[in-house]
Amino acid sequence: MQLRNVLIVVSDIEKSKRFYTQLFGLQVLADFGSNIILSEGLVLQEKEAWETLLGISAGFGGNQSELYFEENAMEAFVERLYSYEETVSIVNELQDQERWVIRIYDPDKHLIEVAESFEHAKRRKREYKD
Repeated sequence: MQLRNVLIVVSDIEKSKRFYTQLFGLQVLADFGSNIILSEGLVLQEKEAWETLLGISAGFGGNQSELYFEENAMEAFVERLYSYEETVSIVNELQDQERWVIRIYDPDKHLIEVAESFEHAKRRKREYKD
């Protein structure tokens, strides 16, 4: 068995599509209107479609999970973050926790961690010592 995708429910699918394509560089693989498949295995589904399909209501901002991205050009990512067209909620500012890490919320309060890879952090620290 293989996990193929992670689906998150969003209130405004176009806003979320812009967020993930512009800030994270994800590509739209398929756009079905109320359901969008992005590269890296992320799927967006509009709240109304989710609730109709499952017959249950969707909630936002529960902080029970997070999406995790690796980015070795952390300074460039943070610059993109602060110059993004809409204000992005920062949970934890950029910190050195053995590697550079920042946590943010997407437009629907899904928690996201962006960190440099451990390999990159080791290399960076080794180069800094030399």
